[in-house]
Amino acid sequence: MKIAGKTAAEIFDSVRLLAQSGGLAPGQALPPVRELAVALDVNRNTVATAYRRLVHAGIALSQGRLGTLIRPQESPVEQEGSLPGSPLADLASGNPATAWLPDLPAALARRAYRPRLYGEAPVNPGLEAYARAWLGADCADDCCIDLTHGAVDAIERLLAAHLVPGDKVAVEHPCFLSSISTLRVAGLQAVGVPVDAEGMRPEALEDALAQGVQAVIVTPRAHNPTGCSLSTRRARALRQLLARHPHVLVIVDDHFAMLSEVPYHTVIPASAQRWALIRSLSKALGPDLRLAFVASDAQTSRRLRLRLACGTHWVSHLLQDIVEACLVAPDFTARIAQARHDYTRRREALATALARQGIAPLPGADGLNLWLPLQRDGQPVAYALARLGWLVRNGEAFGVQTPAQGLRITTATLDEDQAQRLALDLKRCLG
Repeated sequence: MKIAGKTAAEIFDSVRLLAQSGGLAPGQALPPVRELAVALDVNRNTVATAYRRLVHAGIALSQGRLGTLIRPQESPVEQEGSLPGSPLADLASGNPATAWLPDLPAALARRAYRPRLYGEAPVNPGLEAYARAWLGADCADDCCIDLTHGAVDAIERLLAAHLVPGDKVAVEHPCFLSSISTLRVAGLQAVGVPVDAEGMRPEALEDALAQGVQAVIVTPRAHNPTGCSLSTRRARALRQLLARHPHVLVIVDDHFAMLSEVPYHTVIPASAQRWALIRSLSKALGPDLRLAFVASDAQTSRRLRLRLACGTHWVSHLLQDIVEACLVAPDFTARIAQARHDYTRRREALATALARQGIAPLPGADGLNLWLPLQRDGQPVAYALARLGWLVRNGEAFGVQTPAQGLRITTATLDEDQAQRLALDLKRCLG
């Protein structure tokens, strides 16, 4: 079966049918525009329009001067989380420590439940007031507040509200696993921007912007997987750069805000036309309490609310009640301070133990993980550690266009004795 059609719509439908039926295999190149136009006896612009529609629909992938091909099938993306039943000491999960999660039965007992019906305000008034007090100092005075099912849900909705399949999105390299998966599912092209100890590198972001990216996702603190946070100088440089591209959607994923040891430095310029600051509660309250605050400009908020109004996909008010009860609990502030101190102590204990063995993790880490850069593929090292009883995350999974060489080690529950033994075992495995 060959590509047929006389109009852009007919050519589009023909290629889509061939791709769905297997007549065109994933990764197979489509005929050059000029060649197909001659074969079908149509104008080149007709074929070019059909190809653009195929790219926007996520069916094809444009390679610029190298042509257009049927979008290759993506390999499965690794997921965050523990490995149930594993006999290994799990330092790969990325999970918070359950010891610091709130007592939900006690929180429920403090909160009277009132049934909600269609037409209610999507966000509890108490939660909106909390969010404005928390995010207001870091946003414009006229920012809008919305609520999503966690940070990943917020990012997915924001991208869907502004972008179309085939658009390019700048992300950190190495990149958070869920961000990689979200972009692939949406048919968006991830453009990796390398990070160092101060965060996303400005010259690399400038190159990405020159490639025509339509959105930038930045982690200002406790970047996953490296743990790096933006310095004042780096945030200023990124902000000045983004100010020259006011049409680009700027998404700031401040997922570790409640537990971070470092101050927040904004990268959102005053000239930004489309922006959002996301602060999740998953690390502080637990991943199952899937809730994140989103502060944004009015246009972005309106687009989010089309899918978050009562009657469609609003966040359950029962869940909001539980979260609100946790946030206003008498011991909440003290518990968060203790958790913050404990996570820092455990992370620094491993960093110190590694330094004694001559091993240097990425400096200035924050969050639940420590990143160990390597000069080679980390998989053999991860396998060697597994034989010694340790489960760590190989960095290759966090790569965007190229593999990321390193190991991510979750330190949230690592005690000092384990840190000493792991450092010794790592030295053995690294040779």
